[in-house]
Amino acid sequence: MEPDTALAELLQRHPWPEELLAHGKPVEAARRFALEASPAELWPFLSDTSRFNRALGLSRMHFEERDGVMYGRSRNAGILHSWVEVPWTWVAERTLTSIRLYDRGAPRVARGIYQLDPRDDGGTDFTVYFGFIPRGFWQRWLLRIAVGSILSGYAKVIPQVDAAAREAASSPYLLPPPPLPPESSERAVALCRSIVKQGVEKSAADRLLELVQTGDPMDLARIRVLPLARQWGLQEEEVLSAFLHATRAGLLALSWDVVCPHCRGVRAEVHTLGEVPRRGSCEVCAIDFDTDSESAIEVAFHVHPSIREVPQLFFCSAEPARRSHIKLQQSLKAGEKRSVRTSLHPGRYRLRLGGSDAHRVLDVSEGAAASTLEWSPAQDTDGPVALAPNPELVLEAPEDTTFVVEDAHWSDDALRPARLFSFQEFRDLFAEEFVASDVQLSVGKQTILFTDVVGSTALYAERGDPAAFVDVKRHFTEIFDEVKKHHGAVVKTIGDAAMAAFVDPVDAIRAAEGIQRRLGKERESIGIRVRASLNTGPCIAVRLNTNIDYFGSTVNAAAKLQACAGAEEVAFPAALLQLPGVAALLEGAALEETELDSPALGGSVRVVRWRIE
Repeated sequence: MEPDTALAELLQRHPWPEELLAHGKPVEAARRFALEASPAELWPFLSDTSRFNRALGLSRMHFEERDGVMYGRSRNAGILHSWVEVPWTWVAERTLTSIRLYDRGAPRVARGIYQLDPRDDGGTDFTVYFGFIPRGFWQRWLLRIAVGSILSGYAKVIPQVDAAAREAASSPYLLPPPPLPPESSERAVALCRSIVKQGVEKSAADRLLELVQTGDPMDLARIRVLPLARQWGLQEEEVLSAFLHATRAGLLALSWDVVCPHCRGVRAEVHTLGEVPRRGSCEVCAIDFDTDSESAIEVAFHVHPSIREVPQLFFCSAEPARRSHIKLQQSLKAGEKRSVRTSLHPGRYRLRLGGSDAHRVLDVSEGAAASTLEWSPAQDTDGPVALAPNPELVLEAPEDTTFVVEDAHWSDDALRPARLFSFQEFRDLFAEEFVASDVQLSVGKQTILFTDVVGSTALYAERGDPAAFVDVKRHFTEIFDEVKKHHGAVVKTIGDAAMAAFVDPVDAIRAAEGIQRRLGKERESIGIRVRASLNTGPCIAVRLNTNIDYFGSTVNAAAKLQACAGAEEVAFPAALLQLPGVAALLEGAALEETELDSPALGGSVRVVRWRIE
């Protein structure tokens, strides 16, 4: 398509706001590309405008947030530019718009637009547009050259993006970093060798070394372990173990990041758990929030600065990429009405307004009859709504309003404190970490395991304190080994009892069985028999003395269930059998049901007693 036609069609769909045209006549151009990949395949690459701009060879940008406003600056063609970054608007897989208001530099206003139109053959017609309102005559001449140069750059980079999107390949934007100084490289190699000697899987240590030495700086500024493990094709526990040991050794650093519940951006980064504040705030989203929720804290890793300095690199603010959970963000002026076609796939979403916690649930499914929703602030707290895929939203704003549609579920890629607290190597390596005394962290659902020595009074009387203590200590060693083997962590020991936590109830059951069988085999040498109990539910992490402890009704109930178990037995609520994988694991096991009446359990509950044979 001719450039003039592409420009005319785009401006018809995205006219300039009158208040911006008041600054002058724009210099503008558009170009359309016929791509083979679908909009859904292209969106993750195209929306990452920071990496795209780097691939184009554009200048690095610097951003600073002040009073909820994002300010940017860069130097282009030797000229310093500074601007206010207007909040972006976008519809995932369809369109995005960026507007900048300059107080210094060649333009007064800049506007960039992407438009993705699906074709019947599964491909995409992608239109890119840039418009600038210049500050004067010479700036108009300069910006006309700049627009042509930028669009020529797109013509070179877009085919690479299309190929990567079709093949589900890694990012085409990756660039190697400057080489490490020899002394830093040698130290990194030595540290990776040392953690392998400590038990870290060599494959994980090798990939970590490669990442530190050759990783893209934009990937190293904040490293997320779980997606990295998936990318490497390694077990999450192996990679997490490598990162924790590397942190202890000084190759990496660990941070506890306070995350905004709306934009999900990092609002504070602290280096010890004890520094996590009780409350956080996000001026951009205009909210304050507690940090005690399960999703308020994320654990991230960074290359230690003694090995490699990794600056924060930005070539664009790239809001849609940084907020990929937001599928639609539209800002309307008072009295404005706008119809927006979305690309919402089947799933659950939240409809909310900027600066508000109130939301409405949207379920998108193939069976829904309605395909259009009229949405205004007055309807924002109405009940749930069901729509067919790719619905149309008719937005109406009696006053200036930002409309947001976001995924209802948080990404599984985040490493939460709960995962670390239930990982034995973290507790072994970072015993000095503790929760601040005024902070209670929700760690979500955990399965709590209690063990207790049966007949401990008789044991001490029969063997004497020194010999009995040795046996109890040996039995704790067996328990620690089984808990760690099944991806759990021992939270504490109390006398001759132990408390452990697991993310997965199946792991907890396997650990309980392993403990009973292991101590059964060692009965003659250790002479100790134990009872065990399990319970699953929400827990809170608190500070007890200087340790991370778990608190709540789930923990209390797990302890009370000890009363239903004898030696070589495990007791747990019958409801546990309804959790994924539990019934299948215990098929054919020697189970019997009983009743336990306890206030900690909310009255009388059915309890399963499992005899380990």
